[in-house]
Amino acid sequence: MNETQFSKSVERWDVFEYSCRGPKTGNPFTERRITGVFTSENETATVDGFYDGDGVYRVRFMPSFTGDYRFAVTADFLDIPVSGAFRVTPAGSENHGPVRVANACHFAHEDGTPYYPVGTTCYVWELQSDTLQRRTLESLADGPFNKIRFCIFPKHYDYNLNEPRSYPYEGTPMDSSVLTKENFYQYSGNPEGNHFDYTRFNPEHFQHIEGCILALRGLGIEADLIVMHPYDRWGFCQMDAACDALYWNYVVARFAAYRNVWWSLANEYDLMSHKSISDWESYAAILCKKDPYRHLRSIHNCKPFYDYSRPWVTHCSIQRQDIYKTAEYTDEWRERYQKPVVLDEIAYEGNIQHGWGNITGQEMTRRFWEAACRGGYAGHGETYLNESGILWWSHGGVLHGDSPGRLKFLLKILKQTPGYGLKRWERTSWDEVAAVADQFADGGYYLFYYSFMRPSFRDFDFKDHENYSVEVIDTWETTIEDRGVHSGRFRVELPGKPYMAIRIRRTA
Repeated sequence: MNETQFSKSVERWDVFEYSCRGPKTGNPFTERRITGVFTSENETATVDGFYDGDGVYRVRFMPSFTGDYRFAVTADFLDIPVSGAFRVTPAGSENHGPVRVANACHFAHEDGTPYYPVGTTCYVWELQSDTLQRRTLESLADGPFNKIRFCIFPKHYDYNLNEPRSYPYEGTPMDSSVLTKENFYQYSGNPEGNHFDYTRFNPEHFQHIEGCILALRGLGIEADLIVMHPYDRWGFCQMDAACDALYWNYVVARFAAYRNVWWSLANEYDLMSHKSISDWESYAAILCKKDPYRHLRSIHNCKPFYDYSRPWVTHCSIQRQDIYKTAEYTDEWRERYQKPVVLDEIAYEGNIQHGWGNITGQEMTRRFWEAACRGGYAGHGETYLNESGILWWSHGGVLHGDSPGRLKFLLKILKQTPGYGLKRWERTSWDEVAAVADQFADGGYYLFYYSFMRPSFRDFDFKDHENYSVEVIDTWETTIEDRGVHSGRFRVELPGKPYMAIRIRRTA
């Protein structure tokens, strides 16, 4: 009955998995417990295992060091602990480890490789058809995005009235044939008509999400998992405290060992009227206790901010605060919270009726550059109407907008930044946004961005005895023009059109 399986070796920051067979009777999700303790010369970690259906139990672990490890697995259905050993080999060339906060307001992988998030939102892309998911992954492979926000639970909202491919619990949903564009709001958050057992998970739902996390990992993309959200007609956002805790513990046990996971406690937490701040703090406590890998953690707002100064919050995950402005506040929020500022929702490029979903590609690109030059990071989304009714922001599929290619260009510029990222240069003129390399007091690196303004030239005054290379960057046409080497006072001619930037770098 207790046949076990595990690998004898695993790559650093990859997933080691131990599995065994155990009881199917009763409710294994609530009545059984399995735990693993992993030990090496450099670390000791205790992790919860989980029931994966059909009598299979699993324990997962992500080793942070190379070398020899030992483990001991205990379970209430095992007569004695099961022990074993495995070896951790060096990470492959594309494996840089989980993303961490670096230099207070930026990010880097655990091996020190800088990470500049250029994220997108596809809320339930992984719950669509196989064909649509393949198209999404193909679009991501060709695009600029290295982080994607998506939900574990299905979503009920405008343009999202279809049933998902699977549900996270055993049971049956309400009859969706009653849903129309006119009445969908009355079913939002309404569990009536559903018959789900919130104590019995559907393992296939979570297995599929794991496959999607791995597919993203293969593309070098971080999976920013939205664990809870208010857009629901199945009752998942109204579970009681015991079921919530069961869900959080199960999610952490299943997903935490994947190095490309981030935790977003909620999308628009303040719209979940059934949850209090103490509830959110209790979920965060579970993460802090049960995730030994310290994955990045945050929570996303609709209107009022969560208290991002809370010690469990690793970075700010912010939705726009003004119909026109949000990126402009980046440096203020950096100063207030002393943490990375990620503007995960600054409105979406598209043409739907909602004000959050109809900005132009130019404006999306401008907001990204504005945030970057102020020391933060913006997030993309796309909501273009089409005959198929498939909107990238929720379903994924094919990108139609003008901004993704320009965001790829911005990522290229960011990767050329000395150190881990940019910050706003306070000694610059009032009528420009200028950035310097955040990690160095005077690194000789300057990036001046002119947004929607259209100067025909700019004058600069640097030290006479130092030389500086000058480049004019067209952030919309994605070109870089070499303007030679200068020193002292000099003028840079510009074409008198918007979305231009100037990069100045001290030469050796």
